[in-house]
Amino acid sequence: MEKASSKGASLLGSILLPLVLAQFVCSYAGSNMNVAVTSIANELGSSVHGVQIAITLFTLTMAALMIPGSKLTDIWGRKRTFRIGLTVYGLGALVSVLTPGMGILYFGYSIMQGVGSALLIPPVYILATVNYTTMESRAKAFGGISAAGGIGAAMGPLVGGFLTTAISWRVSFLLQAGIVLLIIILARRITDPGVQGARPKLDIVGSILSATGLFFVVFGILATGTYGWFSPVVWALVAIGGVILALFMLNIRSRERKGRSPLLSTRVFRNRTSNLGLATQFVQWMVLQGAFYTISVFFQTVRGFSAASAGLIVTPATIGILLTGTRARKMATRTTQRRLIIIGFILTTVGMALVILLPMISGSASVANVWYFVPGLFMMGLGIGTMLTSSVNVVQSAFPEKDQGDISGLSRSASNLGSSFGTAVVGSVLVTTILPIAQTFGLAIIVIIIVSIGGLVAAILIPRNEEVRPGGEQGAEEHVA
Repeated sequence: MEKASSKGASLLGSILLPLVLAQFVCSYAGSNMNVAVTSIANELGSSVHGVQIAITLFTLTMAALMIPGSKLTDIWGRKRTFRIGLTVYGLGALVSVLTPGMGILYFGYSIMQGVGSALLIPPVYILATVNYTTMESRAKAFGGISAAGGIGAAMGPLVGGFLTTAISWRVSFLLQAGIVLLIIILARRITDPGVQGARPKLDIVGSILSATGLFFVVFGILATGTYGWFSPVVWALVAIGGVILALFMLNIRSRERKGRSPLLSTRVFRNRTSNLGLATQFVQWMVLQGAFYTISVFFQTVRGFSAASAGLIVTPATIGILLTGTRARKMATRTTQRRLIIIGFILTTVGMALVILLPMISGSASVANVWYFVPGLFMMGLGIGTMLTSSVNVVQSAFPEKDQGDISGLSRSASNLGSSFGTAVVGSVLVTTILPIAQTFGLAIIVIIIVSIGGLVAAILIPRNEEVRPGGEQGAEEHVA
């Protein structure tokens, strides 16, 4: 544990760097494909929608397996689970480099890298929580990790676009494999305090129910791109997912009543502060991934831009996230986490509004019109960077160490579900035939703005006394809804 400043500095070097890089590479993998959509579709004989399915399945696999993956940290150990996740992820990246068709890409990228992420991401946040015990040090650790997530997502289109245009989209996967190898080497220095008490058994039934339920819900939303929002097929899939998730809740309650270890404790759902924090995390990633996907696809399919050019267009958002995300710790010492989340959503909402309004004011469809996107994207990046760390801190700090496995998995699942919904929802809007293809861009951005406003409402509802003490002493007991 962190006892003194000298030891805190040692922790920064031995623990934080591999954790930061791990979050970076997983977030990068979720967004770099956006600018390579047309290149991948053309080379592998698929379509834009087919590649969108691969992207959505990647984040969906992460979201569906994040809770079981988090529980495995209590069974296998945090450091061991982290290493296993890195290995699976790296092998998935290598499979994707060599893929001859979409089927193998689904397996290597969507499945293997998704499973690897579900195993390696929960230990990232658990190790940060148990090693950084003061609010200031934890804010610094979460600030670095969350900023890396936002930066990875923001740099994905830029780096991925450059590599796709200059060499091949396959090189982007090779880059990920190289980063994973570096993380594995650095991770040897990680010290794990260890799981206290008896190791639980994995709830196999609960794992299957939670993963299957989440899969059907997101797959139903994804199917709107093919069948439309009013198709019975779509809502049948969503309904099936809802029923399975209800069975999952009944399962964990039954196991608790029998004194058996559930996949996820029901007490993590009874904390109002945490629930609202989870809602803000879901919306943040839905907005971020949805915006990047919309802009990347629009400029490639409608404007005919190259992957590198499409990646450059979202660079202002990357700069905005860098400026505020790297200052998360300092901002957290000057104001409350709740206020930072509110400010972040306001900046994000206004920024997305400017993305629509400024090009309309210009009245031009020329390349020069691209500059009118800069202020809005920059403001959106400032907003996302401002609130990413605060949402994580609110959620993780609401519970004691014994619940960190459960809440970490639920937190990461919420974020990755947001990413899945972001690409699925805006993807279905972009392929709609109700409007001309050039006008669906504006409609997709409007959907993102509405979602962002919903996140702002959730942030406002967070209790003003959300500044819980490290370790969650004021967590579940004091903020029960």
